[in-house]
Amino acid sequence: MAANWAAFTTAEPDLAGTVEKRFGAHTHHVLATLRKDGSPRTSGLEVRFLGGELWLGMMPDSLKALDLRRDPRFALQANPGEGTGMGGGDVRISGRAIEVDDAGTKARYVEEVEPPEPFHLFRTELTEVVRTYVEDETYLVVQVWTPGGPVRTLRRT
Repeated sequence: MAANWAAFTTAEPDLAGTVEKRFGAHTHHVLATLRKDGSPRTSGLEVRFLGGELWLGMMPDSLKALDLRRDPRFALQANPGEGTGMGGGDVRISGRAIEVDDAGTKARYVEEVEPPEPFHLFRTELTEVVRTYVEDETYLVVQVWTPGGPVRTLRRT
């Protein structure tokens, strides 16, 4: 089961707000894709939250775009920033990236983002969102959301 960003925001507005804030704190994040041989590839990436979707834009024929065309599974890690503070916690999103070739959709994206052209554009289908943070300097708290269910919260000392 998968959901777009709007469905996640509707289901869990507080967690979605925290996740967006974490991604908004820095421009570049880390995308993990799968190479032809199945091994992981990590790449830097900018992301956008627009029109109820989480968008991934990429340079033409970049290895990460070719990876996603072959196998749409991805993991996206928010840039933790400097030091160990990670204000808002560590945030990860997993799912599938679906390439968008529709000229109208790409034109609306260009109006908002003004990316260098040409480019690949992928909308995401989320399968998991995870936030990890420290609470009261005592607990490691892990919040996990998957489509169709509420956020599960785990606390460890």
